[in-house]
Parts: sequence; structure tokens; C-alpha cells
Amino acid sequence: MKHDYQDLIKLFEQCFYQTYNTRLVKGGGEPLYLPSSEQCSYHQIIFAHGFFASALHEISHWCLAGEARRLLEDFGYWYLPDGRNAEQQKRFEQVEIKPQAIEWAFCVASRKAFSVSADNLNGAQADTVQFKHAVYQQVKVYIQQGFPSRAQQFIEALATFYQVTLPLSIEQFIYEKESYESI
Repeated sequence: MKHDYQDLIKLFEQCFYQTYNTRLVKGGGEPLYLPSSEQCSYHQIIFAHGFFASALHEISHWCLAGEARRLLEDFGYWYLPDGRNAEQQKRFEQVEIKPQAIEWAFCVASRKAFSVSADNLNGAQADTVQFKHAVYQQVKVYIQQGFPSRAQQFIEALATFYQVTLPLSIEQFIYEKESYESI
């Protein structure tokens, strides 16, 4: 199946531009969220290098950010780049559980493979087994209790575009249980 970032830009525009004055924008380097300013009249979710997965990930952060946070660059969140020590990596993973659970749902709704991202190639070794388990547990919570409203709206747009059956069910999330038997 073809996954073109330009489709995401169009879907995002259709879903959110009128209501939230926000656009999804292909960037060159690191992802970034920029609120509207004198230089740009709309908010920008800038994703890296035209990567489909980067766009989905950045949208997931936007879906969680409240109104006040959407007025701050990068939502005002703490972030240390690649090269984090073990303590910093653990903190990073804690704040990434919910966005990556939403990203996983976006992937399911768009028929795209999902991989958790520890995003720390040059730092402390991440415990991706525990991290993926935590993300999966959050997916289960969202399936049972509902996704945040903007996330649900984008899930529905993706599912319609990629012809995926809704509502999403936990069976649609491929999870290698045998890798997690000791958890």
C-alpha cells in the first residue's frame, strides 16, 4: 500500500485547518511545532524530511496538547535530543507513552506498520520491551475509554481514506506477546 505524506497533509487540512488554524508541514530537519506568529498566520506541525511516520508522530503530540500548550513552541514540553543518559531516557519514555499509543492507532487506521521509537541511538540503551508494553497498555486504555477527540477525528479520517474498519479494536494492534511473557 502506498503511504504518501501529501495525503496526510490533505487529510489534516480537511480535519483541522478551519477549526484550529493549524497545518501539517513537511520540514527538512528535526520536527517542530510552531504556533502562529507575525511570520506565519497559522500554527505549524513540522515533520521531518517528508517521513510518513514522523508526520503521524507529530500529529499525535498535537492531539494531546491542550489549548494553552498549542500556543507554545514545541508545546512547551521538555525534550533532550538523542544522546540521553539512562535517567533522561526513562523520563523521555514516560512522556512518550500516550503519543506513541495514538501514533500506533494512526498506523493501524492507515494500514502502516508501527514501531515504538526510543529515539536515543547515541545514548543509554533503551528498554524497548518494557516501553512497547507500556505503549500497548495505553492503547488498551484508549480502546476501552476512547481516544482524545482530535485523535479520534484523525483516526476516522485515516480509516476512511485507507478503508479500515471502525471502531478500532485491540485485535488490530499486532503485539508479539511471546516477547513479553516475563512482564
